[in-house]
Amino acid sequence: MTWRFDDVQTFLKVVEAGGVTAAAAELKLSKSVVSKRVSDLEDALGVALLRRSTRSVSPTEQGLLFYEQMRQALRAIESAVEGVMDRADSLKGRLHITAPMSFATLHLGPMLADFAALHPGLQFAVDLDDRMLDLVGGSHDLAIRIGRLPDSSLIARKLCLSRRVVCCSPDYARRRPLPASIAEIAAHDCIDYANAHASQLWQFLPVPPDMRPRTVATRSRLVANNGEVMRDFAIAGLGLAILPLFLAADAIKAGRLVQVLPEESPLPDTIYAVYPPTRHVPQRVRALVDYLGQRLANGAPWERGLAGGEAG
Repeated sequence: MTWRFDDVQTFLKVVEAGGVTAAAAELKLSKSVVSKRVSDLEDALGVALLRRSTRSVSPTEQGLLFYEQMRQALRAIESAVEGVMDRADSLKGRLHITAPMSFATLHLGPMLADFAALHPGLQFAVDLDDRMLDLVGGSHDLAIRIGRLPDSSLIARKLCLSRRVVCCSPDYARRRPLPASIAEIAAHDCIDYANAHASQLWQFLPVPPDMRPRTVATRSRLVANNGEVMRDFAIAGLGLAILPLFLAADAIKAGRLVQVLPEESPLPDTIYAVYPPTRHVPQRVRALVDYLGQRLANGAPWERGLAGGEAG
């Protein structure tokens, strides 16, 4: 019995999706077809690739090794195919993108829509997730990431600076004396982001000659893993929040939020386009990264009209 390429691709999808049911849904196949393809592959190779139980499916040691080797081989095949396609006059193929939810819904989505309209030969799959998904072992072509990137082998291109501000509602400002210094923030109810430690959030630019960021220990009454929820908590008068301006700018312009300590600057984040290292970066990925870079080349558009100028 010989192995079939479709069976290999199905096995890879089962590992990536974390089970037969999820893989079948993504492949638009029945669970029985997916199970048979994996079983046929195991019979052809003479090894057990998956460890099955009534509740879960996971790769065996040999299965994990086979998965890693075949993912590399498949990437090489995809790269060869894309190299030929890149010689065509128009962009073609599929772009699988992951991005933070709030930034994507507010700002990235319209940019992607404009890019898709310019290139009708492209297919798009967009996953919104605030977590940093694995780009090397996964199937994504490109990630938009916001923050301070850890050292890695990934290729990162800076798109734009993302300034942050401390803010609250006008109602909260009337009820509570606002802090006169960053040290006084600790006495206030604060709203924090669940996906990062508080010490990473409430950091401010250093004051020379000390070049270390200034950190404030906060009292977090409310914690959320979504920036729009944090913004809405702040608008409701529930405390101080430190928010990126791409989330807070419209509310500040409309008077639903006011800046606290406007003379102080929280450490800014950076918005990056990140993609896996490969000998041949697909033309469609390069084109999208260039397009996003051009759209943000003159600074963050959401900051226009705010006191303090634009960030670049």
